[in-house]
Amino acid sequence: MTNASKYTRQFFPVKNPTRKWAEKTYIDKAPTWCSVDLRDGNQSLMIPMSLEEKLEFFRLLVAVGFKEIEVGFPAASDTEYNFLRTLIEKKMIPDDVTVQVLTQSREHIIKKTFEALKGCKNAIVHLYNSTSLAQREQVFKKSKEEILKIATDGAELFARIASETGTDYRYEYSPESFTGTEPEFALEVCNAVLDIWKPVPERKAIINLPVTVELSSPHVYADQVEYMCDNLKYRDAVSVSLHPHNDRGCAVADSELGLLAGADRIEGTLFGNGERTGNVDIVTLALNMYSQGVEPGLDLADMPYIAGLYERVTRMQVYERQPYSGKLVFAAFSGSHQDAIAKGMNWRRDKNTDTWTVPYLPIDPKDVGREYETDVIRINSQSGKGGIGYLLEHTFGYVLPAGMREEVGYTVKGVSDRAHAELSPQEVLDVFTGEYVNINTDIKLVDYHFVRNPDINVTLTVETDGQVRTLTAGGNGRLDAVSNAIKQQLGIRFSDLTYDEHALTKGSASQAITYVSIKLENGKTVWGVGIHDDIIASSVNALFSAINRSISHS
Repeated sequence: MTNASKYTRQFFPVKNPTRKWAEKTYIDKAPTWCSVDLRDGNQSLMIPMSLEEKLEFFRLLVAVGFKEIEVGFPAASDTEYNFLRTLIEKKMIPDDVTVQVLTQSREHIIKKTFEALKGCKNAIVHLYNSTSLAQREQVFKKSKEEILKIATDGAELFARIASETGTDYRYEYSPESFTGTEPEFALEVCNAVLDIWKPVPERKAIINLPVTVELSSPHVYADQVEYMCDNLKYRDAVSVSLHPHNDRGCAVADSELGLLAGADRIEGTLFGNGERTGNVDIVTLALNMYSQGVEPGLDLADMPYIAGLYERVTRMQVYERQPYSGKLVFAAFSGSHQDAIAKGMNWRRDKNTDTWTVPYLPIDPKDVGREYETDVIRINSQSGKGGIGYLLEHTFGYVLPAGMREEVGYTVKGVSDRAHAELSPQEVLDVFTGEYVNINTDIKLVDYHFVRNPDINVTLTVETDGQVRTLTAGGNGRLDAVSNAIKQQLGIRFSDLTYDEHALTKGSASQAITYVSIKLENGKTVWGVGIHDDIIASSVNALFSAINRSISHS
């Protein structure tokens, strides 16, 4: 790439910015949210939503908690017009929800917009015209004075039609391409519009400062927003709104710095759909606040449902790594990540704390409808003992002894590596049980019974090399007696027998599980697992599993 010299900076930084916003550390309250999914989002789709799809999406936005929803450009087409009329005539707009409609500053378009709103209880009528240097010179070929007149003519027509129709709607004005407009000129146009509308605190006007195209780093936009907030007339009667697009990938940063700079309101879309690289993703913004202890005022608790409906009606995809909402954003494949998450989750349980500080997880996945077992700990060849152990414990109830976890981890990872595939929780369990549990192969346990006299004596019936044999021995405990019988009469040498046992916490509560390890003459430790309704049987099964595994892996 050798042509960077053909690009020039198209933005106009604020002269001597005050940068009060830079002294703030965090956003302490949620803004007013306005969804523009049904207008800005819909117009950017390859196949725009049908009427029924838009109605379904509108119901979703209401359920999520949006109180302001831009529903379209009713003068643009019959589809847009009919959608708004359907909402009104079928009384689908709740009393606490305000619909917003967009109109250019042209008389016949404004009149049709007000006509489309007939019978609507709460509405915001959104007027816009482009003010940037590039648009003035290249598109409209008009002077600043002529651009200003377009805005004021539209504002005056708003006021006149409202007077004629007796409507009491709120008004919004956007200097489109604000980021490419000289701040002083943007302020002049907005103040001229406000002088015509004369807003009052009980019926605020909205001044929207759109990042129609991202032209600068976010701090420059924050300076521009702060300049407008500090110098707009009727400030106590004006809601300063932001509408960031994502051309430079900074829409979330633009929004957050813009809120620190004094803005009151955000226009955006679910998952960032919109023209070109999209609008700001309200889901990300809202959950960023949530992760800092700020209630966002939106209900995003069932993210799989929200994302599924969005994908169905828009035919778009929520990217797997989209913050908070992507299918893989909570997934940990790395062994060190899995180990830290597992330890963090156990720490929360042991401390009985409500505070969320789990490593690698900025929010609790369950807060957005995700599950630890299937969404967080994901198993492949990069996984580690901590994650695999966590999955087996919290999904299936197997609490592996510390010494066994590493071996099981390598066993499971090896299967994934050879298959070049991720393993589902059930597949992990299948690997574990197939390799370790109730292994009865080379030396098959047929039957056994114990007698106390005064030590414990055992009579074992086993099958080995196709022959059935009876083994007897004593010991200071049942497992010791079985161990002695195998050593003395089958000539299998091992030492340092250890075992752990517990009741299964998942599935059948009546089952017991025992983990046994033995050390072979070559120094290798071998593990086996037994599961049975009876705790004695599970321990015997576990020892036979370990012995059979020592033979098959020798």
